[in-house]
Amino acid sequence: MSMFDKILIANRGEIACRIMQTAQQNGVICVAVYSDADQNALHVRMADEAHHIGGAAAADSYLKADVILEVAKRTGAQAIHPGYGFLSENAAFSRACEAAGIKFIGPSADAIDAMGLKDKAKDIMHKAGVPVVPGYQGAGQEPKMLSSEAEKIGFPVLIKAVAGGGGKGMRLVEKAADFAEMLRSCQREAKASFGNDHVLIEKYIQKPRHIEVQVFGDMHGNAVHLFERDCSLQRRHQKVVEEAPAPSLPPKVQQALGDAAVKAVKALGYENAGTIEFIMDSKTYEFFFMEMNTRLQVEHPVTEMITGQNLVRWQLEIAAGYPIPLSQDEIKINGHAFEVRLYAEDPATMFLPQTGIVHLFEGTSQMRLDTGIEAGDAISIHYDPMVAKIITHGKDRADAARLMQNALAQTKLAGLKTNQEFLRNIFDHKSFLDEDIDTGFIERHFKDLVPETYGIADKKAHSLMCLYKACAVQNEMKSVWNQNDNWRGVGAFSRSIEYVHNAQNYVFDVCKQGDDYVIEGENVKANVQHSSLSVNEIKAVIDGDCVTASVFNDAQKNVVWLLIDGQSLVFETPDYDALATSASGYGLIIAPMPGKIIDVLTKAGDSVKKDQPLIVMEAMKMEMTIRADHDGVVEQLPVAVNDQVQDGALLVAITKSE
Repeated sequence: MSMFDKILIANRGEIACRIMQTAQQNGVICVAVYSDADQNALHVRMADEAHHIGGAAAADSYLKADVILEVAKRTGAQAIHPGYGFLSENAAFSRACEAAGIKFIGPSADAIDAMGLKDKAKDIMHKAGVPVVPGYQGAGQEPKMLSSEAEKIGFPVLIKAVAGGGGKGMRLVEKAADFAEMLRSCQREAKASFGNDHVLIEKYIQKPRHIEVQVFGDMHGNAVHLFERDCSLQRRHQKVVEEAPAPSLPPKVQQALGDAAVKAVKALGYENAGTIEFIMDSKTYEFFFMEMNTRLQVEHPVTEMITGQNLVRWQLEIAAGYPIPLSQDEIKINGHAFEVRLYAEDPATMFLPQTGIVHLFEGTSQMRLDTGIEAGDAISIHYDPMVAKIITHGKDRADAARLMQNALAQTKLAGLKTNQEFLRNIFDHKSFLDEDIDTGFIERHFKDLVPETYGIADKKAHSLMCLYKACAVQNEMKSVWNQNDNWRGVGAFSRSIEYVHNAQNYVFDVCKQGDDYVIEGENVKANVQHSSLSVNEIKAVIDGDCVTASVFNDAQKNVVWLLIDGQSLVFETPDYDALATSASGYGLIIAPMPGKIIDVLTKAGDSVKKDQPLIVMEAMKMEMTIRADHDGVVEQLPVAVNDQVQDGALLVAITKSE
């Protein structure tokens, strides 16, 4: 018996690269597949061979099981690794692989079926003696009946798509008056994402923690767990920060979690990697089964770091017929690990996804970086906006947190907005460091994590930007102090610097006095001792403090990115026509990004109130509700359901009420 000679990876991005790295290190030839949007992607560049499978949209490429299977047959791949997402929990695809004589690197189709529907999974777990959350999971789906069941359970409740995952098809309902609207939204999203709008209702546990246990089973009847992870820090029900082991758990609770997870694996006769997810009361430590993910998880690196095991290698070996490499007694915890998900999104606009080219991307030697992106690659509208996973491992939680603080301060990414500053604010927050965490942490501390100054330059950043603008000539640093334009003929040399930052126009006077510079304007006055200035880095002493920043100049867009202390700050050349237009744009609601209109909740001539929902659109796997920005009357409504709209397209025009 030996490991596979050749496998196909039916995925993209960082997980495809992660699988490929381990497989190639073990002498396995890797076949990649790619869409129109990914023809030059990193996973394609890393692969031993790569094959085109269709259009940019996932439905036209990465979800085309028949096309992917045909590529596997044609290339002689012995097995297919599905990664996570896409076809990873598709029982029909698993069966098709088996019928074709190609090993599916994951559990059996029967196990996927058993855990794929949350209501069926809860029944199985209940019979196996695993505690489950109280709720309703019956066949009846009439809105009035579901509302009645929610009343019986008692608000707040969670509406969850039975076929859901990744935060999709899930709504928290805190009062009865909101139930009908939330139900419609949940069912609509579930139908679009999973082709199934059947829902269940669960009691919502106040201040819960999201705890999950990594499990493995093999074809020889063995089952083990590799301890637990805490994934409580979430936004829009999607994980942002994960850690292992879960902090503050009494040893008896940790043992009970592992035992329950292994019990679940044995009840299923489960093979390969899986994750048993529990919801835990943060005060009593009482826990309940939520669901099982029948695949590798995004956050698997933290488990690898504390156990010293390569979980992808385990997957390959178990799929090839080997037994689980270690017994339960041989699996030990060493230290603590954190993972953060670096997303292309803007937390200041409620985590709105971003698209564009990543011009500069560098990590540090003290962290593990799992990514499918390099400088020059693009974040597309067609896929999830995660750029990378940053992972740190320390001797204990405090040490791992300190390493993550340093990693987030030193990671450099320019080209589009990310949640990097937001993540660093989490790791600077006292409540987080004190282990006071639950799934409501981000919402509860949002003003701390995304303060009014989020993404806004401070005095030192403005000073460095002025210095850079004064001394930069496109891609070469030249002394503009020797040029004649914009200079006074007598006295100290000075120059006026102008740029736009955070939609505000700034003007500064930069005056050179000997070897120093004085920068003044917009409530900023600084004395700068110029240390060194190169194409990509500025070092200076500002009012006695040493400051270092990285710079990227996007000459095509007249934009400069200043990267300082974990912030990515954007400075633009002023466009006076655009500034004049924006001042007259009151009442014009435009599309924040390219997307599809999936519901229109008003019509021309309607009177609307501030914050009233008007349009629901979908973009980058996220459903967003567009609301009225003031009271008024809908004057223009140029969009309809199923329309595709571009970034900046007019959605609604509202006139003021008389």
